[in-house]
Amino acid sequence: MSRWKAFPDSLDDRVQQLVVQLRRLKDRSGLSLSSMASKTGYSRSSWERYLNGKALAPREAVEALARVCGVGTARLLVLHELAEEAWRMEDAATAAADIPTRGGARRAVLIGVLTTVLLGALVVGLLVAAPWSDHGNSGKGTAATAHGVFAYQPGKTYPCAVRRKNGQLYAGYSTTRTAVLSRPGWDVVEAQCLLDHLGFDPGGVDGVDGEMTTRAVKRLQEKAGLATDGLVGPQTWKVLRG
Repeated sequence: MSRWKAFPDSLDDRVQQLVVQLRRLKDRSGLSLSSMASKTGYSRSSWERYLNGKALAPREAVEALARVCGVGTARLLVLHELAEEAWRMEDAATAAADIPTRGGARRAVLIGVLTTVLLGALVVGLLVAAPWSDHGNSGKGTAATAHGVFAYQPGKTYPCAVRRKNGQLYAGYSTTRTAVLSRPGWDVVEAQCLLDHLGFDPGGVDGVDGEMTTRAVKRLQEKAGLATDGLVGPQTWKVLRG
């Protein structure tokens, strides 16, 4: 497993979520940066910037890496869309700060940009926020109803109160038993709570399926006699629900 550099403090959470998934693809594939360059058409130095949060990977680069690694693109492209919006808002704020205006005019520009950024963040936050549900999941019993939480917030740590209902374990954030985890959200929070309850430390309950959560899933799968791929799907949910 590669030792990745810490993200810059200023890097938006939505960008971090995309980069974490790209790093995981690289680690699982065993590809070097040079191999990635030859297989995707994007240079080694470009991938170094993308994977360390110094530049936003283009949509086409994300699609190319997914194809090389043999995974679907749908969820990665949702993350890319959110990351791209965050990156664009940051660029707009930086550009506004550099405008050589004076007094009230400068303040008006900055206020306008900040308003746009806040409104954009609210809309994107609502898109990320709604619990990620699997097919047939109506959303009942998710955090929005069980905990009175309106929206999933990236970067926040959530409390766990696991209970058994009808013979199944639930933490109150999601009722899914089939969703394959990759997107940040309520399903990941639920899985992390259940992992922790069963004695497999996921490294925190933040709704992001990161490296420590993957390791915890693998330990659970190994103990249960499942394929240790680190992916939470129907068979792993069955074990988590007990």
